[in-house]
Amino acid sequence: MKMILLRKFRVLILMVFLVACSMHIMIDLLPKLERRGNSGCSCSHTPSEEPGDWAQKQLQPLQQQQQQQQGWPNKHTLRILQDFSNEPNSNVSSNSLEKNQFPPVGHNPNERSSRQPEHQAAQRGDPKRHSPPDVDEQQGVKALVRLAALYEHPLFQTTLPALTDEDTLFNVNTDIRFDPKAAEDQEWHVDGDAEAFSPTGALTADSYPNWLRFHIGINRYELYSRHDPVIDGLLKDLDAQKITSVAMKSGGTQLKLIMTFQNYGQALFKPMKQTRDQETPPDFFYFSDFERHNAEIAAFHLDRILDFRRVPPVAGRLVNMTKEIKDITKDKKLWRTFFISPANNICFYGECSYYCSTEHALCGKPDQIEGSLAAFLPDLALAKRKTWRNPWRRSYHKRKKAEWEVDPDYCEEVKQTPPYDSGTRLLDIMDMTVFDFLMGNMDRHHYETFEKFGNETFIIHLDNGRGFGKHSHDEVSILVPLSQCCRVKKSTHLRLQLLAKQEYLLSSMMAQSLLRDHLTPILIQPHLDAMDRRLRQVLTVLADCIEKEGYSNVVADDLQGEPAHTSPRQR
Repeated sequence: MKMILLRKFRVLILMVFLVACSMHIMIDLLPKLERRGNSGCSCSHTPSEEPGDWAQKQLQPLQQQQQQQQGWPNKHTLRILQDFSNEPNSNVSSNSLEKNQFPPVGHNPNERSSRQPEHQAAQRGDPKRHSPPDVDEQQGVKALVRLAALYEHPLFQTTLPALTDEDTLFNVNTDIRFDPKAAEDQEWHVDGDAEAFSPTGALTADSYPNWLRFHIGINRYELYSRHDPVIDGLLKDLDAQKITSVAMKSGGTQLKLIMTFQNYGQALFKPMKQTRDQETPPDFFYFSDFERHNAEIAAFHLDRILDFRRVPPVAGRLVNMTKEIKDITKDKKLWRTFFISPANNICFYGECSYYCSTEHALCGKPDQIEGSLAAFLPDLALAKRKTWRNPWRRSYHKRKKAEWEVDPDYCEEVKQTPPYDSGTRLLDIMDMTVFDFLMGNMDRHHYETFEKFGNETFIIHLDNGRGFGKHSHDEVSILVPLSQCCRVKKSTHLRLQLLAKQEYLLSSMMAQSLLRDHLTPILIQPHLDAMDRRLRQVLTVLADCIEKEGYSNVVADDLQGEPAHTSPRQR
């Protein structure tokens, strides 16, 4: 009798356990069944799905709730949000550039239905323009004509010395054939005729992708030539090429991403952190300021208008954070920082020294975010670069001052130190000084040159994200190198004078050049006006130098076919 009762009790316990399990499974599956009945598809996310489908399906019910002005998501949706950052995805470290990984991406970058003018204006915080379209178009055409006329001016037609093999970064054999193993038996993808770009056929330099043609064109005197159509093609690629992999860039104080494209090109992505009209607070130190994506874009155009051509091509792009970053990244550390904000926007913050936390997260609307894409220079294994400490580097200390800030004769010491005691290096520093002052950039601690060219070459203007922070303030300390040394190239001096004239006013030329970027407007009008004001200050400093030391001792003639040199008498 006791055995029978014990067996019945065990059976009862087992039945209760089975009923409880069944109820738990039904409760867990009920939301999925409801969504399947409404949409006809499962919303669970697996790695085999098309990139971006998971986020799109998750955002649909959240967006519907916003439209219906309802409250919080249901319990099942909240559970998904809580588990979002814990799903395993990759074991690739943040130091990897992912050069050999090209996962398939089911996203066509040319389909940019989300790039509506209203959405862009809302994201940037820019006021809508109320002027009639026909008036804007007429003014734009006139200004574009002036910009074209600027580039046709004799000052923009000077020729370089004849280039030898020692003056070009790469010596290209036009009969070279691509090795399929080097591309891992993958075809190169380009827009246009696919037959014109075969990995096994004979190729000339004209059939290379634009990023490679840009690298081939680098020489001792310039990153790219004035009227090279490759640069415009490269800018279009930066905006439209399909992104195949994303990883965080190691080092640096703020988050930067390395993006690889379908044509194997790479670019450095700086996401939007501030709206166009946000100024740097007055109590911020220059080394703790945000880096701005629009400053990188504007710096490239300014460098081009000044005819320095020392900034790698930069273009703005509206990136889908889900399809073009999260779904394709193999960077586990980056992937884990994605989350959905209380406003139902996709956000991430990555890892870096500063401003990489949930309090400084980068959020889309709902998953679209602006950013700048700067084309990579050739790999260091192919073209080594040398890093130089800027002689007028700031102290990067809250209380200490640098030597140049307390010694008015500091430049005389610099002039006696290689490589500033000969060649064009000191004059190039003066060019960089003018460039930084026009932008208001105080963060020029180092610069780079290509090792192959030794000391007789230009300096590269990299990392311009801390420019255009204040339009209401002109930081005159940036001009100290120019006022202390009183040296400038004749070509630079003449172009500055030209850009101060009403016909070729710098602000007007910049505004029209920036219209070519997809994220236009890049700068608000106060920043454009500030450049005109600062340009007048530069010319005033040079005028004072000429009056004090004489024209020939201040202005180095570099327009006679040979680069200007600093002679002992002129030091």
